[in-house]
Amino acid sequence: MGRRHQSMAAIPSAGASLQFDYIIIGAGTAGALLANRLSRNAANRVLLIEAGRRDDYHWIHIPVGYLYCIGNPRTDWLFNTQPDPGLNGRTLRYPRGKTLGGGSSINGMIYMRGQARDYAQWAHLTGDDSWRWTQVLQQFRAHESHYRLDAGAAGFETAEQFQAFAALHGGGTHSDAQQGREWRVEKQRLQWPILNAFAQACVEAGIPATEDFNSGNNEGVSYFEVNQRSGWRWNTAKAFLRPIQNRKNLTIWTQSQVQRLIMQKQSNGTWRCMGAQVNQQGQSLTVHAHREVVLSAGSIGSPHILQLSGIGAGALLHDKGVEPLIELPGVGGNLQDHLQIRSVYTIHGTPTLNTRANSLWGKAMIGLEYAFKRTGPMSMAPSQLGVFTRSSPSYSAANIQYHVQPLSLDAFGQPLHRFDAFTASVCNLNPTSRGHVQLQSPVFTDAPAIAPNYLSTPEDRQVAADSLRTTRRIVAQPALSAFGPQEYKPGVQYQSDEELTRLAGDIATTIFHPVGTCKMGRSDDALAVVDSQMRVFDGQGARVQGLRVVDASIMPTITSGNTNSPTLMIAEKAAQAILESAKIGN
Repeated sequence: MGRRHQSMAAIPSAGASLQFDYIIIGAGTAGALLANRLSRNAANRVLLIEAGRRDDYHWIHIPVGYLYCIGNPRTDWLFNTQPDPGLNGRTLRYPRGKTLGGGSSINGMIYMRGQARDYAQWAHLTGDDSWRWTQVLQQFRAHESHYRLDAGAAGFETAEQFQAFAALHGGGTHSDAQQGREWRVEKQRLQWPILNAFAQACVEAGIPATEDFNSGNNEGVSYFEVNQRSGWRWNTAKAFLRPIQNRKNLTIWTQSQVQRLIMQKQSNGTWRCMGAQVNQQGQSLTVHAHREVVLSAGSIGSPHILQLSGIGAGALLHDKGVEPLIELPGVGGNLQDHLQIRSVYTIHGTPTLNTRANSLWGKAMIGLEYAFKRTGPMSMAPSQLGVFTRSSPSYSAANIQYHVQPLSLDAFGQPLHRFDAFTASVCNLNPTSRGHVQLQSPVFTDAPAIAPNYLSTPEDRQVAADSLRTTRRIVAQPALSAFGPQEYKPGVQYQSDEELTRLAGDIATTIFHPVGTCKMGRSDDALAVVDSQMRVFDGQGARVQGLRVVDASIMPTITSGNTNSPTLMIAEKAAQAILESAKIGN
């Protein structure tokens, strides 16, 4: 990234004050794009603050390296959930990216926008039609570089097919980064016979094949498209920060953790965010923003920083030793996440990664294939085949998602099984359960309490039971019969709703999609934290001046699929709003 972006480059002495126009807290998915967009104008002095280190750890960039990034203090915050009643008292590891690129440096690389109905709901909840699918589509396309458009119309059978695809997607030039299309989307560089058979079984079960999960209706089965370039992970640090590393008006601090926001009450009784207090390896700095502070620390970090700054539920803050300044009871509430239930089936007659990777020879061949071709298992996203369908006919759209893998293990981080098997993990796309994130003390380095409250509603428990039955129905189709699939986990002995729900609590785990903890809403929504332009409410029906939250935490409801790409769309939309606000002097 260049010397001026090193964590200790040009850092002043303790107690000094630094002045910027914009301060962005968090250099993850949203923060990296925001830094790119806000610093385009050389007159804007932009500071980007990241608590983690640079993304120079080699396992970040090799796709299979997520195995070595999650649970690693080099790249992960190492959060854990509170004991969860819906999981029969279990706690879960709760990975959050702690490096340039944030979650995009350790996630599953799956490019997924969600469904048009998600954004219709956002528009309804905020009273702002600019959040509808037809409107946000331009923000998705603004930064997308889709491989299918690389060759223009030549890559399609007809001009009509090209035009229809290009209306939904961005790309199609040899200088996409210069055109603002930095977010690379490619097809995966491998296929597995067992996954092809599973896809055919889905079709036999009435689930249509699809060529595009990102048209607004993702119902169907297909291999996922991924954020990779030529077999390497493509994170937001590469996409949005590396091309602009020489901009003199952009300063990036790493290994710098925000302690709190600097809040000041104005003479007219309104609040303004003046900047932030930052700890950099034990050195405390105060930085000031002339225009805005943008909080992009994610669905765990953003509400935690607000609470540390006196913004949140007053009784909670007082109880934890923080002086309440702004009463916003919704801060840290409304936590939503996708909980996946993993079914494992043993098979025979075709190899899976279990047996390919369980010998020194197999591992050597996998390594050589990646070294010379950038293909094979080392180029794999954590999940390869995707399925979106309905857990029961009562749903009008796909309400469950599968991540299907040609491998199996007892738990994430455990060794692969020594027999051939595949895993079909299914999640409820639109859970009704709601959890929370709450600070535990006024000490900024103390992790907050994370309580997702999974499976806490009858609706979610029913979907859990029905989704396991849907898995069994797919596996029972003729396309898979040649491989003799046998249910290894959870086990055919579990049949009733009660048994399957209890079982889900025993084996389900997070897919790492927390959202909603600084929810966007109308001014009359008592639990809304930001308005439709992501400006923080002041608890009195007005807005805190100079403060926005821009990340997945502002989603009022979770999207119907993986959440990384919707977060980029949110950041693109916010950048436009911030720059427009500066033009008109707001």
